[in-house]
Amino acid sequence: MGGTTRRTITGIAIGAAVIAAILLVPPRAIAPVVVCLIALAALEFTLLLRRKSPRPPVIAAALLWLVGVAVIACGLWSLAATGIRHGNIMLLYIVAIVKFSDVGGFAVGTATSRLMKGGNHKMCPSLSPGKSWEGLLGSFVFSCIVSCAFIPATHFAVSKALAFGLVAAFLGTAGDLVESKFKRWVGVKDSSALKITNGMGGVLDMLDSLTIAPAVLLLLI
Repeated sequence: MGGTTRRTITGIAIGAAVIAAILLVPPRAIAPVVVCLIALAALEFTLLLRRKSPRPPVIAAALLWLVGVAVIACGLWSLAATGIRHGNIMLLYIVAIVKFSDVGGFAVGTATSRLMKGGNHKMCPSLSPGKSWEGLLGSFVFSCIVSCAFIPATHFAVSKALAFGLVAAFLGTAGDLVESKFKRWVGVKDSSALKITNGMGGVLDMLDSLTIAPAVLLLLI
């Protein structure tokens, strides 16, 4: 089984499991689940930081660890706060518009890279070779479509739904790029330090787009 096929199958399976979990989990269980995700992400961040060679000074490494874990915790805890304050559907909405921006970016970026003569226009090849401006456009489009599809549940005006879609795609991409910068800095291609996924990278690779966007979206709600 090829890498792309394995990633696709794993992504579909994980996506279906996440949707079912978000819809079925009782509100009182949201916080413990998110705390477990924060712990896993923080552990993987710590393991990756230890791979940096040469090792940074202790004080610098400690500050970086504090900032990194704080960003992870803030983003993921905002998901818990969204579910607790606004219900499971709104939690699913936030996760959906952020993660579908990932899907749109990957799909459109991959397609345009193959179809355009000379390839598509790279956003920052030294940081994330796969990221392109065409992919970013795909992220905006997919996120906005999903955001509008949730209007019967969110009761947002179309303009607000589109605004949420744009913000989710932009901040999701920003979170992805920040994690890419960290991975390049420690010298790894993906964050799979815990080896618990099937071709999908590590925990941070799966949660990177949710490290910044949820906190801002919660404030906007």
